[in-house]
Amino acid sequence: MKVMVLVKATVDSEAGVMPTTELFEAMGKFNEALVDAGVMLAGEGLKPSAQGVRVAFDGPARTVVDGPFAETRELVAGFWLWQVRSMDEAIEWAKRCPNPMPGPSELEIRPLYEAEDFGAEFTTEQRAHQEALRQRLGD
Repeated sequence: MKVMVLVKATVDSEAGVMPTTELFEAMGKFNEALVDAGVMLAGEGLKPSAQGVRVAFDGPARTVVDGPFAETRELVAGFWLWQVRSMDEAIEWAKRCPNPMPGPSELEIRPLYEAEDFGAEFTTEQRAHQEALRQRLGD
């Protein structure tokens, strides 16, 4: 099962406060353990929402809203994409993670949809097309 682990933003991450050398080292060791275990597929930090935009959809209309965005607790500061056997395994890895922020912080773990989750609405042709795209990505 694939899960996305979201590093929730904090006031510090939204202010652009960079991690300490010690945190870089601790995260490097944690990421190395994830890679060595075959768990980590991807992972990146995100710049503050002040440097981002949102694109809002309403039918055919598109509206671009510049950051920053008000509710820090609803923002994401980084992510990992992990391949795990179960949600329990993902939780165990998350518990091993160094605190990603200088103060209190939070990780959110969300499973990704698999093709079989979509049922009959996801046709055989659509599944084949999706698989062809994944092959082009090297997934």
